[in-house]
Amino acid sequence: PAPAEAGRAPGPPDGGWGWVVVFGAFVSIGFAYAFPKGLAIFFKEIQAFFGTSYSEIAWVSSIMLATTYGAGPISSILVNRYGSRPVVMFGGLLCGVGMISAAFCTSILQLYICVGFITGFGLALNLQPSVIIIGKYFLKRRPIANGLAMAGSPVMLCTLAPLNQFLFDNFGWRGSFLILGAILLNCCVAGALFRPIGAGTALVKTQVAEEGKDALKGKITEDGKEMSSALNVPMENKTEEEEGKDCFEKINQYLDFSLFKHRGFLIYLIGNVLMFLGFFAPIVFLAPYAKHTGIDEYSAALLLSILAVVDMVARPTTGIVANSKWVRPRIQYFFSFAIAFNGACHLLCPLASSYTGLVVYSSFFGLAFGMVCAMLFETLMDLVGAARFTSAVGLVTIAECCTILLGPPIGGILIDTFGDYKYMFIKCGAVMVLAGTFLFIMNYYNYCMLAKEEKERKTKEEDPKSVRTENEGRKNWNKDSTQDGPELEPLREEGEGVKKEMNGT
Repeated sequence: PAPAEAGRAPGPPDGGWGWVVVFGAFVSIGFAYAFPKGLAIFFKEIQAFFGTSYSEIAWVSSIMLATTYGAGPISSILVNRYGSRPVVMFGGLLCGVGMISAAFCTSILQLYICVGFITGFGLALNLQPSVIIIGKYFLKRRPIANGLAMAGSPVMLCTLAPLNQFLFDNFGWRGSFLILGAILLNCCVAGALFRPIGAGTALVKTQVAEEGKDALKGKITEDGKEMSSALNVPMENKTEEEEGKDCFEKINQYLDFSLFKHRGFLIYLIGNVLMFLGFFAPIVFLAPYAKHTGIDEYSAALLLSILAVVDMVARPTTGIVANSKWVRPRIQYFFSFAIAFNGACHLLCPLASSYTGLVVYSSFFGLAFGMVCAMLFETLMDLVGAARFTSAVGLVTIAECCTILLGPPIGGILIDTFGDYKYMFIKCGAVMVLAGTFLFIMNYYNYCMLAKEEKERKTKEEDPKSVRTENEGRKNWNKDSTQDGPELEPLREEGEGVKKEMNGT
């Protein structure tokens, strides 16, 4: 940093290169969310080619979505270890390899592996790092930045829906998969934009820190040996205990399992696990449902484009509204309403018997879907804070993958059993209304408990015996700051160096 900025405390820049990072996240998140939905265009033809049922072909999207969410902890660990840039670039490479391999598949099982697992894992390495790095670059404008980045999903879906239909008409599903694999390699370019904060000073600071750690470790070991020899106490048991403790601390550094004691995190987790049981199935079956009612292929693909256009406007608009002084303090209520609104749209979908009705449904569905997606990660960061957000994303996504995996196949089973799509939409709507109601009630309870705890804390602070010492506060700050990840490490170390110079050390 420039000498004039040497005394400033490290913090998110809230602009500058951050907007370039938002663009990269826009592309990366767009592919991660839109690509599994856009593949629904090929399902009817792949189903006829392999002679499978609706529920069997639905497993392709389900496995891809479940892998994208289930690999969240792996993605979080890699981000904590290597940073967002290399993880996203490697994920883009996996996406391309998976789709190109799928073009040569000869069975539905091979599609599950290539499209579901390989491409899904590549999308997981695109999604989580893109969301995490926005929290490193933004604080005050974070809801707006998240809304703009999440708008990549509808933009990509609006593009992929007609593009996939065009590719299929001209090249077939195998040729389309080859071209889509090449397109997904653009995720590598998006990842290259994720420049770590303070990367220029990272190498020097790391070397100095490592030398200091080695010197301190050597001194502690020598002092321990001298004391153990003086007291005739063996050090082996103590060393084993310390090694076990260090191993647990190292694991907990990458994934903070203490979040399962966080009340707000648990409420968010339960509500989202329930919500995802009916979140993706309506999009997966929207185009096949339109074709089932006798609508031509391009008009069916146009429904996804209409949904995507409305979604594209809804996400940044929701980010602006959520960033307002009236909504942001109680953003959890807004999120609960968006989920319930989404479910209400699905419950009313069976009433849309004509193409005009499906257009109206797609418009309201796009609005509700955009509202939920724009606040999906912002509400989690609002609950746990930026320092613990990386671990929180990984733990949430691994829990959500089960319901994401089961949602579309359950919808496919209902379609195969009753021969009608309306039961699938009713199931999804009822589940999402229930999830929104649960989140609204439990968030009200959480806000009441937080207010009560804040009041008790102020009462204790008035008592001199209950005031924390300065050393305890400094120790807790250092513990929390160790969870920022590698991208803020140079700034944090620089801040500590400035503080030592000011203290005369």
